[in-house]
Amino acid sequence: MNRIELPNKIATEVKNLTFDFASLLAASETISTKVVTAAVYSGTDASPSSIISGSATSSGTVVTQLITGGTLGVIYELTCTITTSASQTLVLVGYMAVIPKVP
Repeated sequence: MNRIELPNKIATEVKNLTFDFASLLAASETISTKVVTAAVYSGTDASPSSIISGSATSSGTVVTQLITGGTLGVIYELTCTITTSASQTLVLVGYMAVIPKVP
């Protein structure tokens, strides 16, 4: 498991998050399957998976996931898991805080 930096999210934003696996894949290796999951790292949210909107997509070495909503003050742990054409299972994890709108 490798950790990546994710930007904070304003509660009302709907945004795409990206997970780049370029440094973990061999030259000809491709992404076969991908899934992004959400859990609470800090704070309280009874249904953290509700911030995930739709299915993850991929292009080349990058997986993209649409994120929506979230509970103000909660830090979410977002885990992107892929399987590759070489039968590897690779994981990137990032932490995203939901913050108030800055005036």
